[in-house]
Amino acid sequence: MPVKFGKTSKQVDRNTKKVSVVHEYMKCKSVQELIDAYNKPVIPKLRQKVKNELVRRNKLGLTNVIFKSEEKSNELLG
Repeated sequence: MPVKFGKTSKQVDRNTKKVSVVHEYMKCKSVQELIDAYNKPVIPKLRQKVKNELVRRNKLGLTNVIFKSEEKSNELLG
């Protein structure tokens, strides 16, 4: 199952009274939303999930995000 960004919610259509379930998956969020969530120091568990998603996207070649800790380690190695 994919990693979730937020809680699952139910959405009710007012006209038809149909209930649909809305999932907030990490893979559906934009890069800017993920970076904003990563920079919030409020929830460490969410921050680690976001970092894992950005690393996954970097490996696939979808983005090129460099974290400060990686930047310092690259300077020490090279």
